[in-house]
Amino acid sequence: MQKLIIKGKKNLFGSIKISGSKNATLPILASTILFKKVSLKNVPMVRDVFTMLELLRYIGFKVKINYKKNSLSISKSNLKLNPIAPYKLVKTMRAGVLVLGPLLSKFKKAKVSLPGGCAIGTRPVDLHLFALKKLGAKIRIKEGYIHASALNGLRGGKINFPSISVGATENAIIAATHAIGKTTLTNCAIEPEIKDLIKFLNKSGSKIKFEGRKIIIEGSVEFKNSNHKIMFDRIEAGTYLIASALIGKKMNLIGIDPKIISEEIRILKKMGVKIRVFQNKVTVFYSPNIKNQNIKTAPYPGFPTDLQAQMMVLMTKAKGISKIKESIFENRFMHVPELKRMGAKIEIKNNIAIVKGPCYLSGAEVMATDLRASVSLVLAGLVAESRTIINRIYHLDRGYENLEKKLLKCKAFVKRV
Repeated sequence: MQKLIIKGKKNLFGSIKISGSKNATLPILASTILFKKVSLKNVPMVRDVFTMLELLRYIGFKVKINYKKNSLSISKSNLKLNPIAPYKLVKTMRAGVLVLGPLLSKFKKAKVSLPGGCAIGTRPVDLHLFALKKLGAKIRIKEGYIHASALNGLRGGKINFPSISVGATENAIIAATHAIGKTTLTNCAIEPEIKDLIKFLNKSGSKIKFEGRKIIIEGSVEFKNSNHKIMFDRIEAGTYLIASALIGKKMNLIGIDPKIISEEIRILKKMGVKIRVFQNKVTVFYSPNIKNQNIKTAPYPGFPTDLQAQMMVLMTKAKGISKIKESIFENRFMHVPELKRMGAKIEIKNNIAIVKGPCYLSGAEVMATDLRASVSLVLAGLVAESRTIINRIYHLDRGYENLEKKLLKCKAFVKRV
């Protein structure tokens, strides 16, 4: 099993080009089930994307990947398409359930394994099923699979989500584009990745409008062949922003839209991080005086739960007591015991992490438990005295493209063994 070895206390200096967004790519890939041919650019070559592509191949699509250009094309093969998403492909990736809506919409039936992914909470698919039922689907759960049918096709309807869900919003949007009639979604997620999905679908012939937390979709669309460039990965950008604040001398993060991560930039500036914002890049300067801060994770445009673990590492450098309230997932502090092994002073009370700083981290052998927790250990290793060994780094590969290469280019010592 592969490990990362990091020797800390080496100042980062240089530039990092931010990759395409994993969380934008996955729903767009799921939606290609409704197309004859799609070409995508700026695709991150990460494990979750490869898993989704393997799922599309299983269903019956041809996939061609250009690794050098981070682009790919997906087209219908001559094989009979198969409206099934098996457990072996969905078990490692919660986004696998996103094929349920397009499969059901196109084939009037679907069999999709209940999803897996990170162990950071229950992440039930209830809201996905709730939305599809509102569009006329009949659904039952049997032997770990979702069996869905709509013999007369899906029909537009009104869906008011009882709570905000990114995945359920995406599934409903994709399914509704192919349903008969108009669909209105209310209390839906408005993450930038959802807007990128809508941008892609509208370029392909859909008629989808945003009005605050309301989305209106005109159904019965016949999609035309489409080209699209995936948006930048705002979580990767936030991760390297925090890394730069921790141990950066002068770091440029390029290929981003700073307006999309304005909340993260605002909070980091408030903590004393020296940041200069340009049109498509951000520069972070040496920031020795980090201030304590209280943060609550929230749906976009709030502070993202996917940056909570990384921010906790920065808080170990702050003077005073900082707090993070996790309001999205109930089990997303699994990185805390590993950070404490490295010397972090963190106490958990219900869904609040209390971080006492500044404290000096020292290298240790630690274990990654999920995607974002694993990268928080990388950040801790970058600032820790001596050597850190991170086990189970396959989590990292699910969502971070060329992490070692990007850090090595900026003078870090990171080695995969």
